[in-house]
Amino acid sequence: MSACEDVRENVKKYYGSRLESSGDLQTSVASCNLSCRPVPRSVTDALSLVHPEVTKRFFGCGLPFPAKLEGCRVLDLGSGSGRDCYAFSKLVGPSGHVTGVDMTEELITASRQYIEYHQKKFGHEKPNITFVQGYMEKLNEAGVQSDSMDVVLSNCVLCLCPDKRAVLQQAYNVLKEGGEMYYSDMYASKVVPDHMKEDAVLWGEGMGGSLFWQDLISLAHSVGFSTPCLVSASQIAIYNCELKAKAGDISYASGTYRLFKLPKGSVLSEATVTYRGTVAEFPDQLDFDSSHCFKKDVAVEVNGEMAEILQRSRFFSDFKIQISDQPESSSASTPQYCHLNPFLLADKLGSSVTQCSKTSK
Repeated sequence: MSACEDVRENVKKYYGSRLESSGDLQTSVASCNLSCRPVPRSVTDALSLVHPEVTKRFFGCGLPFPAKLEGCRVLDLGSGSGRDCYAFSKLVGPSGHVTGVDMTEELITASRQYIEYHQKKFGHEKPNITFVQGYMEKLNEAGVQSDSMDVVLSNCVLCLCPDKRAVLQQAYNVLKEGGEMYYSDMYASKVVPDHMKEDAVLWGEGMGGSLFWQDLISLAHSVGFSTPCLVSASQIAIYNCELKAKAGDISYASGTYRLFKLPKGSVLSEATVTYRGTVAEFPDQLDFDSSHCFKKDVAVEVNGEMAEILQRSRFFSDFKIQISDQPESSSASTPQYCHLNPFLLADKLGSSVTQCSKTSK
């Protein structure tokens, strides 16, 4: 058995048999990242309608619910009990579809039991949700076709995966051009040493497999994604003394990022963009991420990559975009990514977590 397969088996046992509810976890992480804006009513309503037994076995660390999901084809990586999937199935509506992928048979079996319940609860004529057992690193083998998804979502599962590049590459492959990966995960303040990665409990809690936040940027670029956009973040407090001692001087944060699949070889040009106020529930202002706040009818200058994102993604009709005549000049200096640091954003928002899914007292 390879090292990756060994890790998978340990995670399956940890989440499939050992953990009965989120309260069984040994660390305390955020059940919800603090964002720059309140959570939309449609999201809180959808989550409140999810069956209690599904919510009980939810192990996520954030709230990865982007705006404008109606009619979208959505893929949830590491769907677990199905909590987020069922909420997404309400948000995409009867014309959209949600697919949940998880490698743990017990969780897939449990989540499938509530398909008919939520179909009736949401008033859909037929189910718009499918749960598939499979690996995030091998989505084609799980039956997910390339260029078939509008949005790929994930809630605190990449930190449990040993081959994060393979997961991001697969997510990129199954997205349509202009699609996005919007996900929450645990991040470390520095590179996690090998001896922590070999600790089964640390890995099961997400601490052993957390990515150093700065490595996400190069990883995203290497598979073809745009530069990540940081949406929200929370500090993660560790209350288990033994785990805290093992972590040493490494801190953890929960961060939500969005990455876009843009056309290859695009000529990036700066632009002036004006939000039309047309995204549902955001008539006056759309907080795209922690660095971009678009007020209705107010022109904002953006760099070439953000202009390309708005022009190519499902938000294209929500903005008036005036492209500059000149291509964006490339700077010889190394790009600075301080604005993508989840620890800095968490400090700015004053967000610290006391209780959540991937944790316990």
